[in-house]
Order: sequence, then C-alpha cells, then structure tokens
Amino acid sequence: MRATVIHGPNDIRVEEVPDAAVRTPGDAVVRVVLACICGSDLWAYRGVAKRQPGQRIGHEFLGVVEATGAEVSSVRVGDLVVAPFVWSDGVCDFCREGLQTSCPHGGFWGEPGSDGGQGEAVRVPYADGTLVKLPAEAAGDERLLTALLALSDVMCTGHHAALAARVRPGATVAVVGDGAVGLCGVLAARRLGAEQIIALGRHTARTDIARSFGATDVVAERGEAAIAAVRELTKGQGAHAVLEAVGTEESMRTAISIARDGGAVGYVGVPHGGSAGVDIGQMFGRNVALGGGVAPARAYLPELLADVLDGTIDPSPVFDRSVSLDAVPDGYRAMDERTALKVRITF
Repeated sequence: MRATVIHGPNDIRVEEVPDAAVRTPGDAVVRVVLACICGSDLWAYRGVAKRQPGQRIGHEFLGVVEATGAEVSSVRVGDLVVAPFVWSDGVCDFCREGLQTSCPHGGFWGEPGSDGGQGEAVRVPYADGTLVKLPAEAAGDERLLTALLALSDVMCTGHHAALAARVRPGATVAVVGDGAVGLCGVLAARRLGAEQIIALGRHTARTDIARSFGATDVVAERGEAAIAAVRELTKGQGAHAVLEAVGTEESMRTAISIARDGGAVGYVGVPHGGSAGVDIGQMFGRNVALGGGVAPARAYLPELLADVLDGTIDPSPVFDRSVSLDAVPDGYRAMDERTALKVRITF
C-alpha cells in the first residue's frame, strides 16, 4: 500500500510500505477514506520535532473497516468509523476516567512501528477501545464526512481547551491562535454558551471563519498591543476563559496576561520554544488557573459526534484545501507557507 513518510526536514514522500494487517485479536484494519494534515505535523516537517528517516506521519483519519481480529466486537467489516489521534485499550484506569491519552497500552499514529493516518490503510490496535462507529449514510455526504474528520483531533482539541478554561454560559472567552484548533475552540466556546468570544488572529480568511463560528470580536495585534486590546474589549478586566492554541512562549504569556483575575487558561498548543511564558507569580497573584494538555479525543467523541450529526456544530470550514495522497507533499508546503489553513487528503 502507499503511505506518507518523512525522511527529514521539508522531505515528505509518498512511498510503498507494507500492507496494514491484523496482528492481534483486538486489531482492526481501516481503509482510509479521508485524512488530513495537522498543524502539529509541521513541527516534524520543519525539523523542530525529530523523526526517524522513513517514519510514518499523520494522525487524523476516518474510513471503512476492512478486517477485524477475533476479539473485536464493537465494529465489523464494512462499518464507517473515525479514529481519535491516539489509540487506547478502553479498559484501563485512565481510559475509564476519560484520559485515554495516558493509556499504558496506547500510542500515537505514526510512531515507530505503527501506521500513520496519511496512508491507504491503517492497522488499529485495540479497535474496541479506539474506533467510533459513524452512520453509514454519512458516506454519501462530503460536507458531513469532512466535519466528522475534524473529530479525529482539532474539534476535540478545541473542546478540551474550552473545558480546561472553564467556559460557561455567559462567559467572556478569548482564543489565542487562528489555526484549525483555535477556530474549533471558538466553535466549542459558542457551543458551551459563551457570550463574548474574542478571537486573536491576523489572517482575514481565518478570522472570517472565526466570526462565522461565533466570535464577536477580533484582535489582530500581538504581544503587549494584543493584551491592551483585549483589556479594552473587556472593560479592563480580561476574559473569564482563555484558550491557548499555539504553543509558544509569546502565546502563553499573552494568554495568561489577558485572563481575568480568577479566570482560567486552557492550553492545547503543542509546546515548542520552552516554558518561560508561564508566569507563576502573575498567576498566583491574580488567581489565574492553568489546565489543558493533550486532548483525550476518544472521551469527547460521542457527545461531539451527536452535535455534528444534528447540525449543532459544523467544523468543516477549517478545511480549505483538498489534495490526493500523491499530492500530500504539496499540502505540507501549502500549510507551512500559510497558504492553506488545514489540508484534507482524499483517497
């Protein structure tokens, strides 16, 4: 089969790799229908996150079950399914507590020895604890399928940030970052009842999506100017909840500084560049809470799936370009050059 592999910085290739196959009784093989490129994939592409030459890449996909091991009971051959970006056994203490990202038997797609999501098929360990079945009729609805693809990562990650930041009905929320996760954070904040949602971003095409998702205000400035602008929009008080979806020192510093006294920051941007942006003294003095981390997408999938299916939320606009598997290297270049927000891969 063909799959995307990374050989080094700026070196993404589509190559022939061994076919995905059932290895253990709990495995399933999923033929990929849609996949995508994540902003976090760019850190490997840029050489910031190290990868082995020839390692698989990609962690967001949905598709059709092609084979199952003898112990798989939740899905069967022919089912349309979506996979969260981490596989998990579904039965350990962490999985039962809704923290599947800490499952001792879990793992991330594309890590050495596993299939990546950007390929023709994926072997799914612990299929019963990982895969979520989708309605068969969704297969014929391209927009709906695209919205469902967002549940593999970015929509669940935006939701995780909103929960960690304690978004509640009537709250003022600020979202730092205008990538796909930040935009989904805007959508999540609206879903949870926020009254004022301030999107921090400087790219008009992206902030237009933020407004369509529920943002009431847009702040294009950065650094101290952004902090002053948010303070002005909130009568000098700051936001009850701040969603940090970038992962840099500057973005974290901004997030903490624009939080209201007694507020909370939910951080989900993959960290890069150190942690000096975390000002413990400021947080202590103003009673600002900090939570977040890797989103347990599998825990959130059922409730968010229901809302996508009934039309309450539609994250599909975050995908602004589609490429075939052969053109995935072009998709990486487009996202790296910021000429694409989030690239969908069709098969």
